[in-house]
Amino acid sequence: MPALIQRFLEIDRREVEFAHRGFTCSSPDIRNRLESIGRVFLQGYSAALQEKNQRVLADRLDQIAPEHRGFAYEGAAMALALLDGIGLRRNAFLQFATGPGQQHIFMLHVGAGWAYARLPWMRRHIESVFKKLHPILRWLAIDGYGFHEGYFHGKARAGSDHFVLRLSPDARHVFYQGLGRSLWFVDAADVRSICNTISTFAQPYHSDAWSGVGLACAYAGGIAPDAIEELRRKSGLHAAALAQGAAFAAKARQLAGNPANHTDAACIVLCHMHAKEAAALCDETFNRIDPLHACSYQHWRELLQQSLVFSSEIFPQGKSNEPNISSSLAAREA
Repeated sequence: MPALIQRFLEIDRREVEFAHRGFTCSSPDIRNRLESIGRVFLQGYSAALQEKNQRVLADRLDQIAPEHRGFAYEGAAMALALLDGIGLRRNAFLQFATGPGQQHIFMLHVGAGWAYARLPWMRRHIESVFKKLHPILRWLAIDGYGFHEGYFHGKARAGSDHFVLRLSPDARHVFYQGLGRSLWFVDAADVRSICNTISTFAQPYHSDAWSGVGLACAYAGGIAPDAIEELRRKSGLHAAALAQGAAFAAKARQLAGNPANHTDAACIVLCHMHAKEAAALCDETFNRIDPLHACSYQHWRELLQQSLVFSSEIFPQGKSNEPNISSSLAAREA
């Protein structure tokens, strides 16, 4: 890629610094953790701009510590989808998602949403743009869009009708999942601040936002078990949605082969099971998705939330049935 274009597409490292974003955080440890995640994201983004050989790109990303590796793949996906969107590459995102990056398929679709959020001609028609992606996981691009708007444009503006007017009802729910996920960074993983922010959103989307918070809590981590327990209490009637988000995080890490102790800790508190069991429950419910459902991703969320409520009765020992997400992806690649 010409150096001039690459410089134009690069993102300043200050963009992920709390001071630059206007985020406040009373804990230096939490701030350092969340800022480091942003830096890893940008590392993956820059690597994808620089490296056209996708096998080499994956090798570079795999040098990053497993706990943070998924964020690098997310950043790389944003760059690849961006390059596709402006015509500098062709189908680079899909090639990576069905090839070297397949294990990180969850994070890749989220990263694509970041790119769609930045390109007006794709953002305006995002539900048409993503139709060529995985029929279920493509909805995570809407999640990525929601995260991007919350992180870069402020939670108040992102939670207004301005960003969701063109989205279908189902897509609006997924958008708010991403917006909720962004609160882990915007509100610096502060339980009370997150709860207060969600209370300002339109009531139909509270459950979606709590789902995003659970995903971020379990995937990004940063708080102790007692704070996670407080998060569960504060979620109230949305505890199942919070747990569903944590289970999705467990599945994303299990599929990518990058488990983390903080993910297991979050699942124990929020799902009342270990991360391995929560990931297996994702597979079990994935196998029950109605292909005729208007939004298969929403149906998956609903099934998982219901199963988490009754998990001790219907899903002992984390047993899963085939086909699961991994086999589905393999079938699509074949």
